[in-house]
Amino acid sequence: MNRSGPGLSALRLPERSLVPGLAHTVERAGGRVVVVGGWVRDRLCGDPSHDLDLEIFGLSPKAISDILLPIGFSKPVGRHFPVWRNTREAMDVSVPRAGGELFSADVVDSLEAAFREASRHRDMTINAIGWDPLAPLQSDSQATSGAQGLIDPWHGRADLEARLLRAVDLGTFGSDPLRVLRVARLRARLDARVDRTLIELCRQLDLDALPPERIATELRRILCELRHPSSAFEFLEEADQLDVFEPVAALKGVPQDPRWHPEGDVFVHTMQVVDCASEIARSLSAEDREILLFAALCHDLGKPGTTSTEAGRIRSIGHEAKSAEMAREWLERLRLQGRHVRAIEVLVAHHLAPAQFVSQGAGLSAYRRLARKLAAGGVTAVALERLARADQMGRSTPQVRVDRFEAGETFLEAAKAANVCEGVRPDVVSASDLIARGVDPGPLLGRLLARCRDIQDETGLEDAEQLVERVLEESRR
Repeated sequence: MNRSGPGLSALRLPERSLVPGLAHTVERAGGRVVVVGGWVRDRLCGDPSHDLDLEIFGLSPKAISDILLPIGFSKPVGRHFPVWRNTREAMDVSVPRAGGELFSADVVDSLEAAFREASRHRDMTINAIGWDPLAPLQSDSQATSGAQGLIDPWHGRADLEARLLRAVDLGTFGSDPLRVLRVARLRARLDARVDRTLIELCRQLDLDALPPERIATELRRILCELRHPSSAFEFLEEADQLDVFEPVAALKGVPQDPRWHPEGDVFVHTMQVVDCASEIARSLSAEDREILLFAALCHDLGKPGTTSTEAGRIRSIGHEAKSAEMAREWLERLRLQGRHVRAIEVLVAHHLAPAQFVSQGAGLSAYRRLARKLAAGGVTAVALERLARADQMGRSTPQVRVDRFEAGETFLEAAKAANVCEGVRPDVVSASDLIARGVDPGPLLGRLLARCRDIQDETGLEDAEQLVERVLEESRR
């Protein structure tokens, strides 16, 4: 077995991991366990990795089930390529594949040869490194330079240290066109170079038939896992595959007023906004991060259809509403979660509001009405300010070089003054209040409730009796 080169980290399983015990059990049954995939790659880089993927060589699916089911694994999922999952341990176990078939071999005497044949069908060399968890631990003096038990038939460790992405096998790489998006993601994550041959392979693959759910999964990882998502999109552009995200590709070459956007066209601006949003979102929950990053990507999708030149000035009037519409349609095609789509749509529709409200001196009633619109998408003024801040910081104008969005600060102060910074205030008047005053259930009741809400937002009144009296007085006129 080859050992990892200098500069790579040693492998360490989590404390109380199931893997060593499982590996011993499998070995006694005549098979071998190999840790594969992203966990090995990430741990060699010294990065955290929480999901473990294992392959079991030399045992039938039935024999594997007999071992795994009693220790908390699910029944196998997948008819042709069974996978056993232990969600508590964040662990998946599978049988090695050989192209379109399950791999079958006697591996007790030659685990390395078997792993080489099975790993031929993986995408990149850095993802085709295996680790035998039963290999003896190295001495303390060696532990910092590598890990014993690595199986590296394709020299993935050297590529990992050199930050080079190469295909394992030129003949098998194209079996799954989604690999183009994985190359883009790993290129950005590792700040890696992509082998010229691999770029040409990516350029030749047809991504049109990929299921939308798989595209969405990779897009989510690009946006939510990377410090600089723009690097992944730039690779797709280089490989002539940006059209896999068609509405984003349409931003290329769309001009902007250089006074406000000296950085370049709408695509360049969007990439800068996405990177700024990634920085802003670092401390957010996973859900809030996803919503912000998708909103940043979609915030100007409507500009290609609304941009025109008038009296020598480039304008995109109404692009916010068009962008929101296009974001909803695209994200629904990708089958994103419905409530996330609604949140993204409403943020995109109002992403100019923070700057506009401040510049126009909007009153508190305007903030309350805006909060109602945001609440329809399940978001708040705080979330909207984050998107507006990313939009502002994603420009190259001199006033944004001081890493501060003063309009956003003023916007949030006003939203707090209107008592809607974290969401809308509850309705002061209920249907029962109006019914008690003689209003019968029906359309009139609905109209009067809506009017109570309008007056509450306009005036800030908190007294139900005053609101009811005012609305009833209006209705008598």
